[in-house]
Amino acid sequence: MSDKILHVELQTPKRSSEDIEKDLATFEDKYRKVVAAGWIVCITDNPMGLLSYGAMETIELLGLPVHPEQLMVHLNTFHPKKELDGTLDAFRAAGGRHLLVVSGDGSQRLHRLEPAEVGIDGTTVTSVELLRYIDREYAGRFACGVAFNPYEPQDAELAKMKRKVDAGASFIITQPIIGRDDRLDALLAFGLPVTLDAWMSKKLHLLSECVGHEIPEGTPYDPMENLKELRQNYPDYGLYLAILGFKTQYPLLQGIWD
Repeated sequence: MSDKILHVELQTPKRSSEDIEKDLATFEDKYRKVVAAGWIVCITDNPMGLLSYGAMETIELLGLPVHPEQLMVHLNTFHPKKELDGTLDAFRAAGGRHLLVVSGDGSQRLHRLEPAEVGIDGTTVTSVELLRYIDREYAGRFACGVAFNPYEPQDAELAKMKRKVDAGASFIITQPIIGRDDRLDALLAFGLPVTLDAWMSKKLHLLSECVGHEIPEGTPYDPMENLKELRQNYPDYGLYLAILGFKTQYPLLQGIWD
């Protein structure tokens, strides 16, 4: 895989959309642009606990092409088992391979998987248990990635990462990284491919909400400059673009390798 392939995050329309036809058309346009560029579409799963259309139902509804090496679907623990299996079966049937398995954001409207639903003892299902379930029920079918959060206490976060790797994780995608972050060095011990989340919004207070780490509102931040800096500082790592501006930023992406 070329080191110039970007991971571009897309969100499916919200279930509460006031203009679903417009939102679907926008999603389709973005999806086709990313695929045509040769990059990877990464589709979120009810981000921030907001009920959204599923990745596969949106792809099927719009008749979008699935190129296995250009599609990554997020999957979290806030689904009934029937819905979870339906997503996995649809993704498999379409030829999909890459999943990002996360615990996810919940809400009162979302069902959280119960341990009994995935055949385990315990009190909660985290990304570790979900990884084990996928590995058991769909052995060898998917390549599953996991998240790394440098903003959490690192002893606990790295211990959690070890459990994820032991459960079958095959790649790592970080929470948003700004500039150089020495905490990334600890990931080298796991020997897995790493992709860095580049926060493409100028609104750092939204990043604060995302990672649970306070960044003062008004802090100077240039997303494109940060993207270039990540590319320079970590040339062997992939880049994941969250909240990308398709009108203003997308046309400039080729320039990060100039």
